[in-house]
Amino acid sequence: MSGAVSEQMMRRIEDADLLLGRGRFGNDLPVPRGTLHAAVLRSPSARAELISIDSVAALAMPGVACVVTGEDAKRWTRPFAVAVKTAMQQWCLAVDRVRYVGEPVAVVLAQTRHLAEDAIEQIAVEYRPLPVIIDPEAAALPEALLLHPAVGSNIVSDRSFRYGDPEASFAAAAHRIAITTRYPRNAGTPLETFVMLAEHLPGEDAYEITANFQGPLAMHPVMALALGIPGNRLRLRTPPDSGGSFGAKHAVFPYSVLMALAARKAGRPVKWVETRFEHLTAATSATNRVTTLTAAVDERGVVTALSWDQLEDCGAYLRAPEPATLYRMHGNMTGAYRVGNLTIRNRVVLTNKTPSGLVRGFGGPQVYFALERLMQRIAATLGLDPPEVIRRNLVKHFPYRCPAGAVLDSGDYPAAVAQAVSEGGLDALRRRRVEARAAGRAYGIGFAAVVEPSISNMGYITTVLSPEERQRAGPKGGAQAAATVSLDPLGGVSAVIDSLPQGQGHRTAAAQIIGDVFGLPPSAVRVEAALDTGRDAWSIAAGNYSSRFAGATAGAAYLAANRLRDKLGRIAAAQLNLRPEEVRFAEGRVFAATNPENSLSFTRLAGISHWSPGTLPDGDAAALRETVFWSPGVLEPPNDADEINSSATYGFVFDFCGVEIDRDTGEICVDRYVSLHDAGRILNPALFDGQVRGAFAMVIGAALYERFIYDESGSFLSGSFADYAVPTAEMVPDLVILHRETPSPVTPLGAKGVAEGNSMSTPVCIANAVADALGVADLELPLTEARILELLQSRDA
Repeated sequence: MSGAVSEQMMRRIEDADLLLGRGRFGNDLPVPRGTLHAAVLRSPSARAELISIDSVAALAMPGVACVVTGEDAKRWTRPFAVAVKTAMQQWCLAVDRVRYVGEPVAVVLAQTRHLAEDAIEQIAVEYRPLPVIIDPEAAALPEALLLHPAVGSNIVSDRSFRYGDPEASFAAAAHRIAITTRYPRNAGTPLETFVMLAEHLPGEDAYEITANFQGPLAMHPVMALALGIPGNRLRLRTPPDSGGSFGAKHAVFPYSVLMALAARKAGRPVKWVETRFEHLTAATSATNRVTTLTAAVDERGVVTALSWDQLEDCGAYLRAPEPATLYRMHGNMTGAYRVGNLTIRNRVVLTNKTPSGLVRGFGGPQVYFALERLMQRIAATLGLDPPEVIRRNLVKHFPYRCPAGAVLDSGDYPAAVAQAVSEGGLDALRRRRVEARAAGRAYGIGFAAVVEPSISNMGYITTVLSPEERQRAGPKGGAQAAATVSLDPLGGVSAVIDSLPQGQGHRTAAAQIIGDVFGLPPSAVRVEAALDTGRDAWSIAAGNYSSRFAGATAGAAYLAANRLRDKLGRIAAAQLNLRPEEVRFAEGRVFAATNPENSLSFTRLAGISHWSPGTLPDGDAAALRETVFWSPGVLEPPNDADEINSSATYGFVFDFCGVEIDRDTGEICVDRYVSLHDAGRILNPALFDGQVRGAFAMVIGAALYERFIYDESGSFLSGSFADYAVPTAEMVPDLVILHRETPSPVTPLGAKGVAEGNSMSTPVCIANAVADALGVADLELPLTEARILELLQSRDA
């Protein structure tokens, strides 16, 4: 029986409803009768003691049902669990102090949202302001004031790692070259903000929550523990559609607990819709990281050892799954390079900023900004061409085991670079640079070579623990993906997947894959991507993150469809007097490979298990439904040497770009941008390129415009799109996308992830081009016009 999956450039099945305004987003869903609407009172101070909260005036307003405060949180909930054992506590509401601007202090529940918003202004809160710390380097000093006095230090984790013999490499190196980078905070800013509907079921002491949560479902037990209930008493559902996320909607989970608490106190369902100001101020952001990276380099520019010192600012609280941002890349901190010796020091520090979390790239942009800036520094120091330094250091044979444990599964990095250089027109770009500089213009070319991890090992975060702590906690590893494929009595094919998409087209790709298995058009397959933990197959790894769909969820759907098809094949063989291996599926019929006339329709075959189960071959179960849980066998818990294969598959991205800088205004014009991707097998070229363009558009903002700004008092100064500069469509340059396919031996379809590659490669590629144009060594993101003018002035002084 055949089961090949074709690569099709097909239209997204999601778009018909979305383009006609018929999407079903969180705020479109019906609510139960009697639902109250919530508004959140948030702290205006970055750090203060809560002296008192007076809600009498708010409760006296018509239509106001109740007010929820920290006392209610202490009565009915618990602090959130985190990966690092620490005395730090974060509740769903502030209970004694506030530690960042926007921290929830109280919730008002009223008949309408507008009444609730009016009522929060009537709550009188007395604060006693306390000193703040915004700079992570200042917070890490021994003499720094303590943000959580019970912890004893603002550094909540300090771990060092050693792989190979880095000391010998540095001692023998011809050159020791270092760079320090400071990666800033930025955000995802999805079109749709957080939406939540929560209900308490007192008879069971259970909760039902509908939220545009993206996963990972590892947060489900965190929510259940915070609510003090068993996991089966928390039913979590997601809407059919979600208006983007880019990581940010992971941070819905603390509000799930908050609104569940509110529903319990009110005794009625509660709905909350986040405002844009709330989202920018208090939802989440990427971590800002200070990195000092040092390389041992021989006379040819070959790197023999790397030494990382990373200081991670996770904000006011270490909120699950943090410090995952710092450890997601841990297994492949050598990137695309065959560096055999490595040291890493990871420190996690708290400051008075919004707690950090998932943002597209999740740790990758911070790592590669340092690593690829260092590679350019090596080239400049030794007088070499940057692509030549990259080529001399690239991994050449696969699979390749990195010193920290990652197993790069497949690829041909040198060939990929050569293809990008040839097809992307690098020689012509170099001639353009020569011409521009001859005319007195500032023109530069930048490069970046990155490994894009996908399908995160659920045990990578435990690398933050010592081997002894991990042994006590029990092993954690793997990356389950779930999919269910079923047949109805009329031969309809349906599927439920666990990937919780936020606009990527997962339903389209899954329908295409499943349809191919059964010999049906994608339009014959209905895919459900909304998840219900009380009904559907799921695991803690379910969700939309770490580019897991193509490799894991689509692979699980493919396996489930094949299992069901194989059952159908045995039934068809009995009906057609064939051996099962002679059965073929194509164009809506099932037939003999050597005699297509000996056939029956797929509809009739699919209905047999429903209508005539007594006619099934002896010993065969009915072909009704198959659920597959798939986890790559290459993912194990970290070992006693702290080695961890932190992801299942690893794609490769090579970018180069040319930029021209206006010396008078500081404006950066991206003249040409070329991005080559090897993400294994391409399932749908249109969806593939859409993900590349989406990541590129997002991080043009991170590279050139977007930043979270805090003043010395901790006040947040970029809480609107007037201050937080998200680029518009006309501000995003075009890019040339090139493809290369080396299928992964790890995943069922040979596919790897693609959605995050440019979020890792583009910021540093543009930065390297700017450094080349201006002849400067150090620069920081975002590369705003004001910053460029400062660089020009300091260089010319």
